[in-house]
Amino acid sequence: MVNPGSSSQPPPVTASTLSWKRCAGCGGKIADRFLLYAMDSYWHSRCLKCSCCQAQLGEIGTSCYTKSGMILCRNDYIRLFGNSGACSACGQSIPASELVMRAQGNVYHLKCFTCSTCRNRLVPGDRFHYINGSLFCEHDRPTALINGHLNSLQSNPLLPDQKVC
Repeated sequence: MVNPGSSSQPPPVTASTLSWKRCAGCGGKIADRFLLYAMDSYWHSRCLKCSCCQAQLGEIGTSCYTKSGMILCRNDYIRLFGNSGACSACGQSIPASELVMRAQGNVYHLKCFTCSTCRNRLVPGDRFHYINGSLFCEHDRPTALINGHLNSLQSNPLLPDQKVC
């Protein structure tokens, strides 16, 4: 089990030193045949679980992610924070406890999920357009979209209008 971003390697474990290893999850002695090393600690394989889905991380992969005190599987980390863990609009980190908005695989703070033209916040139920990495409300969509012309927007494929859920 590897914690991305951590370069530390587990100290060697031998039969004589294993009896005093304590699990970072439950605090109990680790006498199991298999143990995990993550976040500079040893774990029973049953104790290292994703904070969201409760999956035993040793069973679903070789990596785990941590943010704001949460231990996460890869899927939940990406679901909560996107690939970078930063807001696509402002670039600032998104706390684990904060709700987010999503568009085309990008994540945004609620306050940053706004129309690029009028700066009005987009909320669930609003229709919007996502063009070249920018969000547009239904009212401010580029006129090229309305007229069916792509002129300067053609550098990236045009995505159909979407609805905030």
